[in-house]
Amino acid sequence: MKAFKWVLIIFLLLEMAGCMAEPTTVDLNTVEHYPNFWLGLWHGIIAPVSFIISLFNKGIGIYQAGGSGWYDFGFLMGVSISFGGGGHSASRRNRRKKF
Repeated sequence: MKAFKWVLIIFLLLEMAGCMAEPTTVDLNTVEHYPNFWLGLWHGIIAPVSFIISLFNKGIGIYQAGGSGWYDFGFLMGVSISFGGGGHSASRRNRRKKF
């Protein structure tokens, strides 16, 4: 059962690596080409995997430059989702209040 979990984790990491963020050109003269909230959310979710891959491949970026404020917000939301969102510390405070 332990080996199955490792195979599943490796498979999921490879699957996410196939969806890596690629550098896109941003035309700052047209609003429809700005990176938006959903693209920022996606880049934030895959940020840990993108960071590891970017150490070995110069063509992979973690963050899209030239994005709007909504892209930044989506990126921060995605990063918090991928790292657990801080729910663990909130549950710790609740346990302390009970005692």
